[in-house]
Amino acid sequence: MAQVSLRTRLHDCPAPAKLNLFLHVTGRRPDGYHLLQSVFQLIDHGDTLHFDLRSDDRIVRTTDMPGVPEEQDLIVRALRTLQAEYGRRHGSLPPGIDVAIEKRLPMGGGLGGGSSDAATALMAANHLWQAGLSTPELMALGLPLGADIPFFLFGETAFAEGVGEALQAVPGPDCWYVVVEPGVSVPTAAIFTAPDLTRNTKPIIIADFSRRHDDLHDQIAFGKNDLQDVAARLFPPVAQAIEWLSGYGAARMTGSGACVFSAFSSEQEAEAVLEKVPPQWKAWKAKSLTKHPLKSLLQINEL
Repeated sequence: MAQVSLRTRLHDCPAPAKLNLFLHVTGRRPDGYHLLQSVFQLIDHGDTLHFDLRSDDRIVRTTDMPGVPEEQDLIVRALRTLQAEYGRRHGSLPPGIDVAIEKRLPMGGGLGGGSSDAATALMAANHLWQAGLSTPELMALGLPLGADIPFFLFGETAFAEGVGEALQAVPGPDCWYVVVEPGVSVPTAAIFTAPDLTRNTKPIIIADFSRRHDDLHDQIAFGKNDLQDVAARLFPPVAQAIEWLSGYGAARMTGSGACVFSAFSSEQEAEAVLEKVPPQWKAWKAKSLTKHPLKSLLQINEL
């Protein structure tokens, strides 16, 4: 096992959250997976990961994550998947990695935290190991682990179809978001298996969304989140957060929940709303991103 990089560590690696500006369920495949259409938007709020190469080939999570056993952690699974792929390509395993996590994103929040962490791990390890995989190759490795992982590797505002893996770049809003965490964790499976979930929203084309690019409020109000009504019924705090935030503009749940967001033209507008958030909820502001910050730091310019 040879040392494959002149660098032995990558610290302060961002793993940003995502928002679903809309989320339509357009059908269901024979294997049970749902067909979706959505626009994924990166924001500048998320987790931070630190990576250190080891002298052996073990992948070790050095941060305790209550409720997430190491063997089930998407970060660990992603790193082991890439390590195995490296071994197949090069005939020997690269060094192991210690990974530490500063967790800011809530579990079951619809912000893609676990998938974002895994994508950041894949990009960082690909760089540290000089594994040489392209972004599309990393996306293919990540997809079996989680349908959102390819988006974070894609790394820019995207129109998504299929189960979320078919991605095309699309211009997104330049704005600030207020995100409310209602204090509940929403399990994705509970939403997608609900009997009252509708699965027949008429498919759209990218132009339906893109033509609204010049008008923030028109763009944010586009479409709907087909999962929102189910989540709001099963988890009343989600409904309460939507109702409250709607008093300041169009408010919507992201993903399968539980977090709720609204868009504002300026940081000052977002800050003014934050000051009024009821004390029972955690809330924060975030700026829209056009590109994944780690791709910029590592100077990844492909795709």
